[in-house]
Amino acid sequence: MLLCLFVLMLAVAALGHPLDEVTLDAQWDQWKNTHRREYNGLDEEEIRRAVWEKNSRMIAAHNEEAALGMHSYELGMNHMGDMTSEEVSEKMMGLLVPVNRDRTFTATFDDKLEKLPKSIDYRKKGMVTPVKDQGSCGSCWAFSSAGALEGQLAKTTGTLRDLSPQNLVDCVTENSGCGGGYMTNAFSYVMQNGGIDSEESYPYVGQDQQCQFNISGVAAECKGYKQIPVGDERALAVALFKAGPVSVGIDATLGTFQFYQRGVYYDSNCNAEDINHAVLAVGFGVTPKGKKYWIIKNSWGESWGYKGYILMARNRGNLCGIANLASYPIM
Repeated sequence: MLLCLFVLMLAVAALGHPLDEVTLDAQWDQWKNTHRREYNGLDEEEIRRAVWEKNSRMIAAHNEEAALGMHSYELGMNHMGDMTSEEVSEKMMGLLVPVNRDRTFTATFDDKLEKLPKSIDYRKKGMVTPVKDQGSCGSCWAFSSAGALEGQLAKTTGTLRDLSPQNLVDCVTENSGCGGGYMTNAFSYVMQNGGIDSEESYPYVGQDQQCQFNISGVAAECKGYKQIPVGDERALAVALFKAGPVSVGIDATLGTFQFYQRGVYYDSNCNAEDINHAVLAVGFGVTPKGKKYWIIKNSWGESWGYKGYILMARNRGNLCGIANLASYPIM
């Protein structure tokens, strides 16, 4: 009886939510102005409006459930509001998983012997550069790789510098530029190429170009890389603690990820076997209520998530496959 009453309350709440047509019209106009959207005629605008409205209603319904304690995180409208999850996957993800992944891992990180702190945040240690926006280029792998290299550069030299994802997009021939790639291929390129240019000397343009690497612009070098054992969250935490920021791959196809805003993200529909997006793990922690999380830096701009970051549930069944494709460079 109580369950039926609860379901009825949810249904009434959904029906009575203030997302009526007048409200939606005003919000749509405001969203278009904020994100400077212009469309080719009424037909295209009607299609985009329908997608945006569907996303708006999904966000509102989720947040009502979150207010009732059904979710540990909230959603919010952002610059991807008029895009379907399929379009986001096509345009803004680009992790190409290699068929034969080398699963080596250094014995230095023996997770049976290592005692971990409750939390660590490399942003507070000056080892993480500001959040970037990859745009409509599947270069997430390049931003993840550059971020891991930036962390090692700061750790070894004490200097934090923005490194060039565009250098990787244009020059890592084993990857496919905006068509996608993999982080260890980027680390190998930097090792064999003699370094990676700084962002200042090789700025990001968000599209494929001819390789323009210049040795005079090199800001960091790499001696190799290590990979975390597949699916081992404990080893990932140890690597973070001992080494610094770690490149990771996740499933980012769900609408709940697309519109994440705050809280500890957990969606049981996230597929650990379908890794498609590269991000950067920059720490871990636990909430006052005991929820463990990873601190993840994305490359979808500061208007996505919580200022460009997401807290993802830790030690909950390898959520979204976060420990399946983890690696970091060695300097």
